[in-house]
Amino acid sequence: MRISTISAAAVAALVGYGSTIALILAAAAALGASPAQTSSWVLAICLVTAIGTAALSLWTRIPVILAWSTPGAALIAATHGIAFAEGVGAFLFAALLIVLTGVIRPLGRLIGALPPSIASGMLAGVLLPFCLEVPKDAAALPGLVLPVVAIFALIRLINPAYAVLAALAVGVALTFGTGTPLPAVAMALPSLQGTLPVWSLSTLIGLGLPLYLVTMASQNLPGFAVLQGAGYEPPVRKALTVTGALSGIGALFGAHTLNMAAITAAICLGDDVHPDRAKRWTVGLSYAFWWAVLGLFGPVILAGIHAVPPALIATIAGLALINPTIGALSAAFSEPRHRFAAATTLITAASGVAAFGIGAAFWGLLAGLAVHLMESLRDRLKR
Repeated sequence: MRISTISAAAVAALVGYGSTIALILAAAAALGASPAQTSSWVLAICLVTAIGTAALSLWTRIPVILAWSTPGAALIAATHGIAFAEGVGAFLFAALLIVLTGVIRPLGRLIGALPPSIASGMLAGVLLPFCLEVPKDAAALPGLVLPVVAIFALIRLINPAYAVLAALAVGVALTFGTGTPLPAVAMALPSLQGTLPVWSLSTLIGLGLPLYLVTMASQNLPGFAVLQGAGYEPPVRKALTVTGALSGIGALFGAHTLNMAAITAAICLGDDVHPDRAKRWTVGLSYAFWWAVLGLFGPVILAGIHAVPPALIATIAGLALINPTIGALSAAFSEPRHRFAAATTLITAASGVAAFGIGAAFWGLLAGLAVHLMESLRDRLKR
């Protein structure tokens, strides 16, 4: 194991964890998770990330890098009125759909037939409200939020991968440097807490199905593309089957979905990581080690995050989602003939409207598909 392999894996794990842990906490809060359930969520998702990355890298002998679903966490955080056990049921449902996509070829083709502009519009509608919270937080707590935003903007010019981590570090330093007492941390290993799922049809449709779709369209597909761009043949069916199965196991302990990584994977795939492409898969083992370490030290990290003002957490989450929002908006409106359908999806998903107990993400998807089908029918009649 080369030093460059270990360091690249450590950076990738820290970027993946530190830049989006605020979203996990927001998602847990939206489902009413207790502190023990939140801790179990973080530990479980870290452990399945480590296990899945190590297993797939060993199995395929290529650097398969996994991560938790960032847009999935944002989707969960945007939900309202769903109990934690119902959320676990939705997580299991999404995991089952991922496994079936890897096993059943027609289902994979059906997902591939979903217009990318509509899938991206749904994702943009889910992410945009989080970004809009940043100006509100800056107006409410300018002394804390404005320096954080300034550091984010400055570091982004130098190295975008570290911008969110730097912003989080500055926010924590300002919080505890201005009189906020340090949290008392019990030096004990975290534990997994099982949760029996509660099955609710409205939750499966309103949360489980959109969670599956955003994970596939916004994480797995780009993750496969990054791997292919690095010169490797993506093990699509193996990756979907393994990540889906591990997501199901993690869900029993409160964790949401696991998927292929894109941004953090790019950190692990360069020539500087290992000059021999045939041996570069070992970065997956180091990456797995660091995720296991982050999971075991979760209580210490979470105690520090819980001690800072909620506005800081919301700001960090909003800053972390700017780039994914830009990507989703760009993809949503890249095809002129699909722009109205994409806009319909985005507006409906961003509205936060809920009907029959089903959240806005599903209604946005449904509205966008309806517009897309009407436009397709019109074009066929013209021809």
